[in-house]
Amino acid sequence: MSPKMTPTTYLPTEIDTTLAAIQFDAQGLVPAIAQQHDTGEILMMAWMDRNAVAETMSTGRVCYWSRSRQAPWRKGDTSGHIQTLVDLRIDCDGDTLLVLVEQTGVACHTGRHNCFFRAIRGGKLDAIAPIVIDMTNSGKD
Repeated sequence: MSPKMTPTTYLPTEIDTTLAAIQFDAQGLVPAIAQQHDTGEILMMAWMDRNAVAETMSTGRVCYWSRSRQAPWRKGDTSGHIQTLVDLRIDCDGDTLLVLVEQTGVACHTGRHNCFFRAIRGGKLDAIAPIVIDMTNSGKD
């Protein structure tokens, strides 16, 4: 966990209430948008299943569901670039989560601070944010 941020954790009854409010899709997943809590920067989008939501809320360390690996994905396990939970919010329809985090290191596996670094510039798709950390020798999570 980030030394400057105490993770937010929830009681089992609060976790149960949250899980009951979420509309998981047919695969048992819900999109989760990670946002830096103090700047509002959108960092990434990933998927959570029931267990990832419950683990995130009980530990204060953000966990997602990896569709490619079909396994829990604890952000930062291999790279050290963890996300500490500040708040978890559910949208009006219950089908999308906003995960307010304290990001340690970079959020994107490309080494950029966030995953939204491509935009149309001059009629072509361009990288508009620099690589901050070379991820070649660290885990890409």
